[in-house]
Amino acid sequence: MDILFSKKGAPLIITSNHIFASTTGGPEGISKEEKKKLIQTVDTKLDQDFTTLTGIRLLSWGVANDFPQWADKIITSTSVLNSGLKFIRNFTLGQGVYACKVSGYDDDGNEILIPYPNPIPQQILSSPKIRRYFELAGRDYFKFGCSGVQLIPNVDGSQIVGLNVLNAYFFRISERDTNGNEKCVVSGKFPESPSTTDFKTFDVLLDYDPIMDMDIRRFEGKGKESAVFMIRDSWSNRDTYSEPVWLSAFLAGWIDIAKSVPKYLQKAYKNQITCKFHIQIPYSFWDKKFPETLFDSPKEREAAIGMYMDDIEANLLGAENAEKPLFTAYEQSDITGKVEQAWIITKIDTNSKDADKLVTSAAANSEILFALMINPNVLGAGMPGGTYAGNQGGSNIREAFLVNIANAWVDRQNFLDPIEVMIRYNGYPDCALRYRNTILTTLDKGSGTKKNLA
Repeated sequence: MDILFSKKGAPLIITSNHIFASTTGGPEGISKEEKKKLIQTVDTKLDQDFTTLTGIRLLSWGVANDFPQWADKIITSTSVLNSGLKFIRNFTLGQGVYACKVSGYDDDGNEILIPYPNPIPQQILSSPKIRRYFELAGRDYFKFGCSGVQLIPNVDGSQIVGLNVLNAYFFRISERDTNGNEKCVVSGKFPESPSTTDFKTFDVLLDYDPIMDMDIRRFEGKGKESAVFMIRDSWSNRDTYSEPVWLSAFLAGWIDIAKSVPKYLQKAYKNQITCKFHIQIPYSFWDKKFPETLFDSPKEREAAIGMYMDDIEANLLGAENAEKPLFTAYEQSDITGKVEQAWIITKIDTNSKDADKLVTSAAANSEILFALMINPNVLGAGMPGGTYAGNQGGSNIREAFLVNIANAWVDRQNFLDPIEVMIRYNGYPDCALRYRNTILTTLDKGSGTKKNLA
């Protein structure tokens, strides 16, 4: 018998040559102490941990100072989360940025845009280095919650000639001084503490007004030095290391469910020919039959549950047990009057394809996409029936995509801020930046797509 356990020793999938057993529902809850421990593994606390480097107090990114590395492992091992984040990055960036001037407004209040008369800003925006900037900044921003951008000056400090996105794996931010100033330390040694010769330090521009901060730096003679612009998602209220929006799906357990489904299906397809029974066991049964408090470790709990399920399998199978009854207990809710904790045992025909229906990842995938604020229908993830049912028709997909674009306005402005600092610092204060979008239309409009500026 093969049992796939959760981290707490609760069985998720139980398989043998003759039975499938699956745990249904979810855990009744975790203690405050466990919840606090879980949050601290992914969160920056008020009593922040620090690393000191030659007088610089760096704030640890996560408890082990390895949040980007920890988060990346979760993202790359969860297919819907990985593709969902890339989808967000791609539609947020649109089809490039357009340098223009706002010449007025029409009767509906829409901007009247004309091409910027000087071709240099558009040449910069159309260059590979800006496309590369968008790609890398969007990657770290959506995966980890923030992105660091190094503004590179020319030799005399009169122009900003490049935007270099710092890999989130290898930078950490200092605590703020009395004036609110921060330092960005870059080292390939992170998350370990680098030696005195293994890191570089840059000033971080003030969030309040980075353009003014650059003007002050030029006045103080610091124009030849690189500075770092931090792009942060302010939704988490974390001023230094913002939390990514997908973290809520992890804390709710949906990512663990989505990752366990492929393992389940592999076992289902491997054993579907010989399995005779499918047993569905409610989660609450394990909590009451084998409470965690009775065992010193999850391993001991796993062993006890394994022996119990061996007895269940032996009771179901074999010629001597052909008509032997199986007794299971159930509980009825005092509030709803409905049966809870009842086992459901279904006999599976030898050639049945019911194994295909034993598990579906659609609910977990939908919940992860909801956390990312993506309508599942846009990615073809709508379900034909049930709680997450949705119409996957063209109109629904087009409307969902338009909502995504409209909702991306704040993130888009965040990505434009370092470019705007560069453009204005270089002498083009009246240059406006707008995104190009591809808008899906119906065929009766004459084409399948059209372009617009936003």
